[in-house]
Amino acid sequence: MNGQAFTVTQPTRIRFGFNTVNDLAALVRELGGSRVFLVIDPGVVAAGLLEPVSASLAADKIPFTVYDRVDPEPGLKLADNGAKLARKGKCDCVVGVGGGSAMDIAKAVSILLTNGGKAEDYIGLGKIAKNGVPKIMIPTTAGTGAEVTFTAVFINEKTGSKAGMNGDPLYPDAAILDPALTLSIPPHVTATTGIDALTHALEAYVSTQAHTISDMYALEAIDLIASNLGKAYANGGNIEARSAMLLGSLLAGKALATAGVGLVHAMAYPLGGMHKIPHGLANAVLLPYVMAYNLIGAPERFSTLAEMFGVDVSGMTLREAAEAAVEAVWRLNDDVGIPKNLQELGIPREDIPEMAKIALTVARPVANNPRRPSREEVEAIYEEAMNGWE
Repeated sequence: MNGQAFTVTQPTRIRFGFNTVNDLAALVRELGGSRVFLVIDPGVVAAGLLEPVSASLAADKIPFTVYDRVDPEPGLKLADNGAKLARKGKCDCVVGVGGGSAMDIAKAVSILLTNGGKAEDYIGLGKIAKNGVPKIMIPTTAGTGAEVTFTAVFINEKTGSKAGMNGDPLYPDAAILDPALTLSIPPHVTATTGIDALTHALEAYVSTQAHTISDMYALEAIDLIASNLGKAYANGGNIEARSAMLLGSLLAGKALATAGVGLVHAMAYPLGGMHKIPHGLANAVLLPYVMAYNLIGAPERFSTLAEMFGVDVSGMTLREAAEAAVEAVWRLNDDVGIPKNLQELGIPREDIPEMAKIALTVARPVANNPRRPSREEVEAIYEEAMNGWE
């Protein structure tokens, strides 16, 4: 993979560290903004995190409009409605605060303000003609890495399907990563977002599009997450673990943006679109099952993954070492309380054929996957995930 041709785009300015949220107003000014449209997750508001974000803007007398209409699996209308409010408020800068849903809506609003039309017009790849207004992302979970990616994912209310906008204009202009904003994340959110980030890094590492730079991001992300997710889950106030997780999520997002993701994501899409299962939770439950299916497609890379989880692979065959990577993820999932199977999520078995059909339409992740799946094989993975691994 090291000899593979690749292109890397990394336009996002990153500000990382405790209390960096205080730099928001200065960053808005630097980017030419004067009126901010602030997209924020309602759970983040309830956790008391609106105040530290808005305080910087208020202190610098920057007007802002708060938009807290964010769902865990947002529909396209939320982006359209946000753009209407932003235009009404004459906003020229968008700030997204929260998890991936808030940041995806913020990205879409930024694009709609300059490109016009509706959010559904930009679903797909390369459909965005103009850059958006300046957009700044402030993640409050260590999971999606959306602060450094060129994707925004939505539910199409007309079809019930889940799909993404994709294109370089969606890259945020800047991201503020303040570990202090993640200290109040409850354990179950720490778990699902953390495994979501791990999924990004793992899938990027075994992607058919992987290359030297994506490997650098992916392996460092895996090391940080494998070493710190359990600690952050056990004690949310562990500052070092929270900082490491936020950095790991960022690097996993970089890996995702440069090498893509695989079959886990493709199979998670219908869980979100058909059953409203949050993206991170869907990825977390499916991850070990898809890894078990994929390992014959990249056994050397899976062996390396086992070593990243601290497994001593000396004396193991390549197959045994690859399988040890899957077992390590099983254990981590179990440690942080991830549901063991799809039955625990309430997914009806009779929906498996339709979910498999939809999953295979998620073309880029399927193409990135180290093993090319048939519909029957995807159905079999869903069946395994329905039955459970204990």
